[in-house]
Amino acid sequence: MSSHDFLVVEDPAIQRIVPASSRIEQVATGFGFTEGPIWTRDGNLLFSDIPNNTIFRLSPAGEVDVFRRPSGYDGMDLPKGGLIGSNGLTLDSMSRVTVCEHGNRRVTRLERDGSLTVLADRFEGKRLNSPNDLLFHSNGDLYFTDPPYGLPQQDEDHRKELKFNGVFRLKPSGKLELLYDQLTRPNGLVFSPEERTMWVGNSDPKRRLYMRFDVNAEGKLANGVVFADVTDEAGAGNPDGMKIDRDGTLYFTGAGGVRIYLPDGKFLGMIVFPEIPANLHWGGADAQTLYVTARTSVYRIRLNVPGIRP
Repeated sequence: MSSHDFLVVEDPAIQRIVPASSRIEQVATGFGFTEGPIWTRDGNLLFSDIPNNTIFRLSPAGEVDVFRRPSGYDGMDLPKGGLIGSNGLTLDSMSRVTVCEHGNRRVTRLERDGSLTVLADRFEGKRLNSPNDLLFHSNGDLYFTDPPYGLPQQDEDHRKELKFNGVFRLKPSGKLELLYDQLTRPNGLVFSPEERTMWVGNSDPKRRLYMRFDVNAEGKLANGVVFADVTDEAGAGNPDGMKIDRDGTLYFTGAGGVRIYLPDGKFLGMIVFPEIPANLHWGGADAQTLYVTARTSVYRIRLNVPGIRP
């Protein structure tokens, strides 16, 4: 048994990841729905507050200020409090912040001069649903998921132009490719350290899955299989954010907390937070502090293994 009341142990190996000295700390609170954390090169944590249409910045001193507002929707015609703001955030190879904008239904990049570049907003002439999470391949390809959460009526919304909710790849040339369209709510995604495997979460409460795909030589997804099915787990929360550490151990939010798996599918256990986690990212100079966005707050915990981050 663990000495931590927040650690569920399924395999003793998890105790080599979560040190006995670790504690869950709440570092910021008072938000609508926190998401999309990313650690920047200057030591700040950026994160989205989706209903409040804002990207916030958490400084090393623990101070919070507005980084960008509006962050994901520029109009006035969607319901107040809806999931209209930015969601997933990442950095490209030049450390530029790249953003999934729910309400604007696009993926954008913040330039160093403060301007905004739209990277993707349409597929075959039709508007995207509401890009959710994203990550770059080392070759510059951008992968992202596109569920309908930013549309008030989701799949039934009259604004929805695509008949599916897809996983996409954007080439540096600007070409947008559909890679997979068989998940009802594609959400978080993460590469293995050598980028030959990708995991994608499906945040449908009726089919809570973590999928595994091979990434072939052309960068496309192949041989999709269910990596873990947590539909019948008692824990609250659907599959959402996904990260990986330098040993290849996987950290998935959903179904009770941050669930930790070995790449062969073995479930080691989970870290349970005071609120339901949505997403997570590695922070600190050594990338060993796991920051977790969980509903109204941001939490952190020190771990033994450094994570992989852009």
